[in-house]
Amino acid sequence: MESLPTDEAAKLSTSGRKPGGWITFPFMIATMGGLSLAAGGWVSNLIVYLIEEYNVKSIEAAQIYNVFNGCIALFPIIGAIIADSFLGCFSVIWISSLISLLGMVLLVLTAGLEPLRPSHCDNGSNLCTDPSKIQLVILYAGLVLSALGVGGTRFTLATMGANQFDKPKHQGIFFNWYLVALYVPSVISTTAIVYVQDNVSWASGFGICVAANVLGLAIFLLGSPFYRHVRPQGSPFMGLARVVVAAVNKRKVQISMKGENYYQELHDGSTSMMAATPTQFFKFLNRAALKTEGDIGPNGSIAKPWKLCPVQQVEDLKSLIRIFPLWSTGVFLSIPIVIQSSLPIIQALTMDRHLGSHFQIPSGSIIVFILISTSITIIFIDRVLFPTLEKFSGRPLTPLKRVGIGHVLTGLSMAVAALVESSRLKMEKFHHLQDQNGAVVPMSVMWLVPQLAIVGIGEAFHFPGNVAFYYQEFPATLKSTSTAMVALFMGISYYLGNSVMDLLRRVTGWLPDNINDGRLDNVYWVCAALSMLNFVYYLVCAWLYKYQNAEEAFDNSSKPEK
Repeated sequence: MESLPTDEAAKLSTSGRKPGGWITFPFMIATMGGLSLAAGGWVSNLIVYLIEEYNVKSIEAAQIYNVFNGCIALFPIIGAIIADSFLGCFSVIWISSLISLLGMVLLVLTAGLEPLRPSHCDNGSNLCTDPSKIQLVILYAGLVLSALGVGGTRFTLATMGANQFDKPKHQGIFFNWYLVALYVPSVISTTAIVYVQDNVSWASGFGICVAANVLGLAIFLLGSPFYRHVRPQGSPFMGLARVVVAAVNKRKVQISMKGENYYQELHDGSTSMMAATPTQFFKFLNRAALKTEGDIGPNGSIAKPWKLCPVQQVEDLKSLIRIFPLWSTGVFLSIPIVIQSSLPIIQALTMDRHLGSHFQIPSGSIIVFILISTSITIIFIDRVLFPTLEKFSGRPLTPLKRVGIGHVLTGLSMAVAALVESSRLKMEKFHHLQDQNGAVVPMSVMWLVPQLAIVGIGEAFHFPGNVAFYYQEFPATLKSTSTAMVALFMGISYYLGNSVMDLLRRVTGWLPDNINDGRLDNVYWVCAALSMLNFVYYLVCAWLYKYQNAEEAFDNSSKPEK
């Protein structure tokens, strides 16, 4: 953990209380809850909003939905870089909250003012009017700002929350409850707010999102006196770039095996008295820390930053290189999840969504079963599974084992989805053949629950496992970026998922605008096969990877302090 900044040391001496700790926990969790409630209210029902209010065709609406989910997942990288390099987590969070608030206000206007939407038409009609350019500009401005704001807060909050604790065990507990605060409010928004949008008005539903965003921001600011603020240390990516440039510049210099020939400097800028030799992994990069004539100034500092780097900076870059293969497995893991979170909404539009004779489940609410199963499973893991494992084996599952379980469950969910869709298509065709009037008795939407529940259980394992793994294994200068790495591969996966859907539409005909005329079950089978191949790749990467920090942290986390 980084040392306390000067202003925090002063705060400690005057108040007698060390900043951070469990007193910050309710503020962080409540903030996450409010912002998650706001985000879930507009994200979860976006496909239906585009189809019903902007006359967008179903598969195109699903792809737009994936694009903006990808933005939500990619924007945390920008927020993390800004937090690590310039503003710090606190400033990034409150500024991003204001940006998302502005975006949601624009969405309220698109829903409440008729001139901002095209004239209404029945789904599938050939007489539908396309939205005008100004209507699309305002809609997309609201969506982009909302996505930018959500992206800037979601994973930066995870890092700031973890920074409040010194023990890895406490950080792990925070990550579990952070996920609960992300998913449980999303369950509420995906049901209650979506119901308001479908049965009262879209403007009222988006208005609730605005109120939740304001509440989350207010709670976050109220906790300001208690937070531990870790000051940004400048752009760590610039330092990593210097390692590559310096190594290339010295590519003809012979590598030394003596530690005293390498420049030693710690993260805080102090010079190390220990002559540590860089590791032999990617030893080409060791040249960046090798001292040559003219590299060191009269005061012992680096004279030419682009020709000499500290050993620690070289090792930081190597640690990222070691992690990359595991990170790439997350991209392929997330592609099926992306497809599983968008296409079931379109399936639900063709299925019987009635519960009883009077209530009908909104199609946009169907993904709530992912959120519910994730939330329940995370609580079970934190309160039952981990304590039981610690009692009998002395330690919980390592992060990589948790992620591996998530891989298996994701592949299983795709196979179940394929079987259910195959049955749905057979039922549709059977009733069309049997009923002379062409009426269809659709399958109940509840048949989609098992596949979505399995996806959620898988997320409860691999999502917190990935966040904890990257936070513990990333260099100290990249802590904010570490938690955003999960968002990064999710964001890439949304766009790759769209590419997979486009490819299958072009070459197979499995994804027409009317999915009853297609073979969505084959799409799911392809995803199941990819999931299993990726799991084998993951096993190889995990077997070859050696923990740098996490395993030691788990070994020590359960030991009492002396």
